[in-house]
Amino acid sequence: MLMIVSRVWPERNVREAYRAMTQPTVTRQRPLSPHLSIYKPVITMTMSIVHRITGGALYFGTLLLAAWLISAAVSEECFNTVNALFSSWIGRLILFGYTWALLHHLAGGVRHLIWDTGAGLEKHTASRIAWTTVVFSVIATILVWVVAYSVR
Repeated sequence: MLMIVSRVWPERNVREAYRAMTQPTVTRQRPLSPHLSIYKPVITMTMSIVHRITGGALYFGTLLLAAWLISAAVSEECFNTVNALFSSWIGRLILFGYTWALLHHLAGGVRHLIWDTGAGLEKHTASRIAWTTVVFSVIATILVWVVAYSVR
């Protein structure tokens, strides 16, 4: 490989480039990567992080949903126990959070689908779409819970 490259470039340049690439990182003068403390948080960055967090929350929330369904298949006593847990104030808080995570992740996914078409990538438009996902997820979560309680 060195022989092939050396025919194209002078041998001295190839050897210098090879030494520079194999030199330990500590001795090289490289720019440092900016840390999060340098960046001012913007809504698009925050929504990207929240989208990842809601994805993880949906994973664990779906396990709770599966536990509820499995308890219904096991026995009536088991179902009543799990149902009582989900009917408590902490259970309802978890279910409310799961509903919000689901709707927020849905809105974030739609935002990414819009970006995949090439639309909405301008800084101002991306910020507006990010705020729209926040507003949608909050309003839709409240609306789902109001409808659920009115049907009950």
